[in-house]
Amino acid sequence: MPDAPTPPVPAAADGLVRVLDDVLASKIAAGEVVQRPASVAKELIENALDAGATHVELILKKAGSELIQIVDDGCGMGPQDAVACFGRHATSKLRAIDDLERLATLGFRGEALASIGAVAQVELRTRRVQDEAGTRLRVDGGGVSAPEPCATPTGTSLAVRNLFFNVPARRNFLKTPATEFKHLVETFQTQALAHPTVGFTLIHDEMEVYRLPAAPEGAPFEQALARRASDLFGDVDPVRLVPVEETTSYLSVRGLVGRPEAAKRSRGGQFVFVNERPIKNRSLEHAVAAAYGELLPEGRYPFFTLFLTVDPRHVDVNVHPAKTEVKFDDERGVYGFLKAVVKKGLAAADLALTLESPTAATVTVPATGFATPLPDASASSRPTPDRPASPRSPSLLEGDGYRPGSSTPSGSSAPPIFAQRFPEPPQS
Repeated sequence: MPDAPTPPVPAAADGLVRVLDDVLASKIAAGEVVQRPASVAKELIENALDAGATHVELILKKAGSELIQIVDDGCGMGPQDAVACFGRHATSKLRAIDDLERLATLGFRGEALASIGAVAQVELRTRRVQDEAGTRLRVDGGGVSAPEPCATPTGTSLAVRNLFFNVPARRNFLKTPATEFKHLVETFQTQALAHPTVGFTLIHDEMEVYRLPAAPEGAPFEQALARRASDLFGDVDPVRLVPVEETTSYLSVRGLVGRPEAAKRSRGGQFVFVNERPIKNRSLEHAVAAAYGELLPEGRYPFFTLFLTVDPRHVDVNVHPAKTEVKFDDERGVYGFLKAVVKKGLAAADLALTLESPTAATVTVPATGFATPLPDASASSRPTPDRPASPRSPSLLEGDGYRPGSSTPSGSSAPPIFAQRFPEPPQS
């Protein structure tokens, strides 16, 4: 039987490809940038920090579905910038492609506010210190109102209401209020931990959850970080935290790691920051675990909060819109260096840990040349008849450390949660 003739291909009409309008494009882009209320909180907190805020307040209602508001005391904006910041790819942090190699801010993509404004109802109030009056404007599903003068303190207040009000399918995919609030708290905790010199407050349904004062000026970093960790996580005892620090021309590492006896059954409480940006990197988490070796029982995971500082030219943060993934130009070198630094810190804390080399632990990084010999911590810290092992490391909070007002003593198993009535934020 002969094959049936192929039907002719109909002629395609011309002019079918069109550029999407900004509102529709922003709504589509919001799918990557704004995944849940915690995504909004993260972007707004980062904007506040980039604006130089010394205190950041996060106000929530109904686990963020009704209200997500950030109030900061940063530099604020003038009327022109207040309107421009809701445009797509609008940012004050980049001017040229070379700026990506010198990136020193948390935000840079210029997508967050446009994406948020496309799927929520937003009110912005902002004022610069030199302005007599502030600026107020509204964004409703992508449409930006004309700015108008208003009375407001120096800084910025940005209230996001009714998230996904115009995208019912996305709103229906939100989890239970308890789950969404858990993600919001984790976002708040991560940002507050990364910036102990900034004060943070969290309020949910008019109840104060956290009030974290900024570390006093001049407080040692390890003390400030230990206090912030203790105030955020009730089961973190500063006495059981070990400071680690090492610097090379390529990379510096500093932070705190938990003593093995304080390890938990879950991976919660493991934080890595690259240039103050919170990231998720299983390779670096594995490097820390490998440094503990057999000190950790199987199925136990240590607390750690580690800050890696690296020249922006050697790390790519433009991997994903969420900005929680980064790529180093020498992943293996960073892995080895981090492992050695943590191992050295644990050895110096009078733990039964033997370094791989009897005289020094050397990190070899052929691609970047930031190899550095680490002093023999085992020789200086191993107990001897003349120098018995100390029963514990001294508390990072002893001496001139500070203690913010908290009803929860250091090391308590109860989280530092407060229940105080808080006045409702002023309505427009």
